[in-house]
Amino acid sequence: MPSYVYSFLDIMGAITGPGMSFSIGMDEGIAEEGITISMDENKNTKTMGADGSGMHSLHAGKGGAVLIRTLKTSPLNAILDQAYNFQTTSSANHGQNTISIRDVARGDSFTAQRAAFRKLPDNLNAKDGGTMEWAFDAIIVDMLIGDGTPAVI
Repeated sequence: MPSYVYSFLDIMGAITGPGMSFSIGMDEGIAEEGITISMDENKNTKTMGADGSGMHSLHAGKGGAVLIRTLKTSPLNAILDQAYNFQTTSSANHGQNTISIRDVARGDSFTAQRAAFRKLPDNLNAKDGGTMEWAFDAIIVDMLIGDGTPAVI
């Protein structure tokens, strides 16, 4: 029977790439806004003819983005900053990250391959500590939305 409950407690993930390999999830200082995985473009373009006929164009692109929001005090900020500095010093180290996110209770699985840091996050110093947003651009994003069946671990 599928579960109708979601919890960030069930989110597990990892980032691996040149100069870094670490977990993402509970006790890592992920902000309340969490992690967003998005696609860059629509999979379809509809073109309509002057006579009312139409055509669909299926796009092959699988590019996307991953946005990881951390608390200002998260230890991941230092790890990500060091990886950013290392990976952006040479094209030999750039764009080789793999980001994997799983919801083990719901069966969802997201993988971003050949991911590169987009930029350093904006760094706000204010009354409240706030968050930092680490953005990655990925050449290939695969998403599998589960059926609510827990993963076998």
